[in-house]
Amino acid sequence: MLTSDQLAHYREYGYIVLKQFVALPEVDWLRREAIEPEIELGDRTLPIDLIRNRRAKRLTLRLAPDGSAVCITLPHWCRSAEAVDFAHARREWLADELARLPQRRDPAREGKLLYRGAEIGVDWRRDAPRKADFNGGMLTLGGPEETLGKRLQRWLEGEALRLFAEEAAHYCARGDLETAEVRLSRARRRWGSCSSQGVLRFNWRLVQAPDPIRRSVVAHEVAHLVHFDHSTAFHTLLGKLYEDDIDMANHWLRHHGRSLYATFG
Repeated sequence: MLTSDQLAHYREYGYIVLKQFVALPEVDWLRREAIEPEIELGDRTLPIDLIRNRRAKRLTLRLAPDGSAVCITLPHWCRSAEAVDFAHARREWLADELARLPQRRDPAREGKLLYRGAEIGVDWRRDAPRKADFNGGMLTLGGPEETLGKRLQRWLEGEALRLFAEEAAHYCARGDLETAEVRLSRARRRWGSCSSQGVLRFNWRLVQAPDPIRRSVVAHEVAHLVHFDHSTAFHTLLGKLYEDDIDMANHWLRHHGRSLYATFG
């Protein structure tokens, strides 16, 4: 632990050196203030999540997909207070974005569940088996009513893993690649990822999207097994792997992706 004299020395050093480059009165990473910022948007108060990224060159503001928080990505040298002020200065835009979010849905109460781009029925019966049975557009299951929502999510996650694994194997075969390992993700900002070890992760909520949309993300991440960037070579390979319109799929995700968070957050 630094002594008061050492801390004063480093603060002075930071002030002298960094002031010349970024015009900051003090180095934020030498004196992190324990703040939990929040912002009022209409009748709601949302936390402000500060995400430091050494590769970031500017402040980036967005609303969490489920509307639970305001997220700001900031360079490591940027002061926390500056980022919070940045959010407050854009309060009107954030309020508009929040108002545009789809209304939260309760499949247990509504008796409907979004699956592969269409609504299916949910038939809960107290005397039915706990294991879900999907047949003819109807999902039938029993078990405690108070945990029905969680069990519906688990069913969707199981379906997501099955479909992702099948589709990843399909696109790996199209690209003459070894079948990659597939795992589920509960990320709130990414639809998919490809690790340096060749493990593919997909956001389970995509099982609610139409099939071509989900498959576009799978093909995208399989292409990253070969090209770990978004170069021309990557897009050329993606065009060979994916059999539908990739621009249409990307457009759908940009404009309707938030709706996939309406049921389970």
